[in-house]
Amino acid sequence: MNRRTWTLLTSVVLVVAFGLLGAFVPVPFVALGPGPTYDTLGTDGDKPVIEVDGRQTFPTAGHLNMTTVSVTDRLSLFGALGMWASGRYALAPREVYFPPSKSEQEVEQENAQAFDASQNSAETAALRYLGYPMQVEVGQTIQGGPAENVLQPGDQLISANGKSVTDPQSLKAALSGTKPGDRVEIRFSRDGGPEQVANIQLGTYPDSDEMQGFLGVSPTQQPDVPFDIKIHLADVGGPSAGLMFSLAIVDKLTPGDLNGGKFVAGTGEIDAAGTVGPIGGIQFKMVKAREAGATTFLVPAENCAEAKAEAPEGLGLAKVHTIEDATKALEALRRNQAPASC
Repeated sequence: MNRRTWTLLTSVVLVVAFGLLGAFVPVPFVALGPGPTYDTLGTDGDKPVIEVDGRQTFPTAGHLNMTTVSVTDRLSLFGALGMWASGRYALAPREVYFPPSKSEQEVEQENAQAFDASQNSAETAALRYLGYPMQVEVGQTIQGGPAENVLQPGDQLISANGKSVTDPQSLKAALSGTKPGDRVEIRFSRDGGPEQVANIQLGTYPDSDEMQGFLGVSPTQQPDVPFDIKIHLADVGGPSAGLMFSLAIVDKLTPGDLNGGKFVAGTGEIDAAGTVGPIGGIQFKMVKAREAGATTFLVPAENCAEAKAEAPEGLGLAKVHTIEDATKALEALRRNQAPASC
């Protein structure tokens, strides 16, 4: 074969090799884009997304959509470039979402746990907002701590060191002035049973200069209500649906349409006290919400600058710090007024 034939053959081999590499060899990136959106007032399959058992609920109207971000993994070079060039997706290092130190199963489990925790916080925030009574429970006992073999997760804390425990902060306040080695009286109830008393010797805070006695309990605040709230939504992870779950619970437990029948979407973590925290990927969530028909999007205050820069045409933004802000925004929409904006 002459030089020209060799050159042509070499070029073909290189093109084929590059094509194979581009089509089949994975790159260390994931693609982030608009994910599914779910109406928290609607159903998932044959079940309502929010189900209240043992309490009267009221009809709702319109939409309160939670939004998600899709994460596409195992991308080829050509696949990654194609998604990036579409303008609908962004590429991010894979290790940010799938750390090398964790298996994919561990990452999925963490996301599922975050989603479960967001549901608990959403329920507590909503019922607190509605004025239902609260109680303090043992969230977990610290391994090796003084309370480990005395108290159990789910125990209701009534008093500590002679002082009533009314919220998580009051437990720490009740132990103010104690020191390691002191014995304190803890009054608690287990599984709805009678009040019990335990005398626990306080320890030393691990890895801390804290001089106060250490009980070794992580308290949580839970609604003390005679009904159950269940959230049915499969294959969703992470904590950012909390705000929209809370609003749906409020809407179902109160007369009238919270949103005035409007199509509202939103996002945001929420803690048990009703404070709304920032989230990631808001630009993708807004795109999907607008495509689904939303005209207003509830934005965590800390995400407002990003949201303003990326908001699709025709999607109004409502700035929220708390669940109270969110309900005020919906009330404004119900009155055909503009809510506080970003």
